[in-house]
Amino acid sequence: MPELRKDPITGRWVIIASDRAKRPTDFERAPVKPTGQGFCPFCYGNESKTPPEILAYRPQGEPNTPGWSVRVVPNKFPALGIEGELARQGEGVYDKMNGIGAHEVIIETPAHDATLAGLSPKNIEDVLWAFRDRMLDLKKDPRFRYILIFKNYGEAAGASLEHTHSQLIALPIVPRSIREQVDGAKQYFDFKERCIYCDIIRQELEAKIRVISENEDFVTLSPFAPRFPFETWIFPKRHEAFFEHSSPRNFENLARAIKSLLLRTDLVLDCPAYNLVLQSAPLRESHLESFHWHIEYMPRLTRIAGFEWGTGFYINPTPPEEAAQYLREAQVEETVPA
Repeated sequence: MPELRKDPITGRWVIIASDRAKRPTDFERAPVKPTGQGFCPFCYGNESKTPPEILAYRPQGEPNTPGWSVRVVPNKFPALGIEGELARQGEGVYDKMNGIGAHEVIIETPAHDATLAGLSPKNIEDVLWAFRDRMLDLKKDPRFRYILIFKNYGEAAGASLEHTHSQLIALPIVPRSIREQVDGAKQYFDFKERCIYCDIIRQELEAKIRVISENEDFVTLSPFAPRFPFETWIFPKRHEAFFEHSSPRNFENLARAIKSLLLRTDLVLDCPAYNLVLQSAPLRESHLESFHWHIEYMPRLTRIAGFEWGTGFYINPTPPEEAAQYLREAQVEETVPA
């Protein structure tokens, strides 16, 4: 019997189509593996082929030269432009403003054939530090209200270049999906005087049904009402609203949690295309006792069609309890030498 499940934060409904239940091998997909073919502007020696770098971690050497481990550059084809004023205006019932924002690329490693899952925990930690450094810098700009960091891996997930990288977009507005989370969490906090995310973490750790893995600082779990098969969330166990203000000591264990998840999904789902999104609190809202930053991972195993567009509901053919079990039982080697 199919189930309708309601996300306790946003109120979004999903259909868990248990009568269509799909195991990992039932999904049609092509494994994503770098080929190394063609010219790549993100590789060593091609630094002049990207816009001048904004940030780079290199032990020595000049800017825009080899020797770096992580490099951040402006997107050559930005969705939004950094220069100018917002110039908000209305035309009757319609509102508009200039397309002001920041769009950056975080090149995670100089190795073209590497994947994020294949990097050492220390290399992944460096990527996280780049996220933090860029968020703290852009947060100083009063035009920006929200910073989204995301990773598209594989052509099916929207990646146009195979060299492993993430992207950052700073926006002058808070996206609707984030506003729904913030408002839903606030309503829960106003009623119960507790963070709903902290309550979810506590309940899931007690039940263990949807927990995939955990370490001292982070828990990885399948959400109760996932939109997509094998959708997975990573939460800090301690309450924190802003990723960029997270304790630096957390980054080592967050890197290990990310690596563990990606190794498990690569093994169980045969290296799928995926989207990974960092959900942090809006920039201009302080003292958020109700919001809890987290990472959402979504492998591209199904397609959104007319029903989803028409209703806002999602149909998920894999119950999260089963997805969590598959990933939890995956035997992976989680440590790679730096």
